[in-house]
Amino acid sequence: MPYIAIKAYPKDEAIKKEVVDKVFDAFAELWGCPREAISISLEEVDPADWEQVVRNEIEPKQDKLMVRDGKKLYE
Repeated sequence: MPYIAIKAYPKDEAIKKEVVDKVFDAFAELWGCPREAISISLEEVDPADWEQVVRNEIEPKQDKLMVRDGKKLYE
């Protein structure tokens, strides 16, 4: 606990590591869990295949989304 899964367009290794480091640090600090409990995956998705992510993972989880298309869904 927790497991954070990131899917995004391909980027170079340095950027991927920086993003994961920031997510990791933020979760450890703000969620208050031990760093040893955090797992993060980062899966690159080709832009041509992104619609599959939308259809199979984003749309079915509308009730769980916190941000969609850059818009916060909470106040």
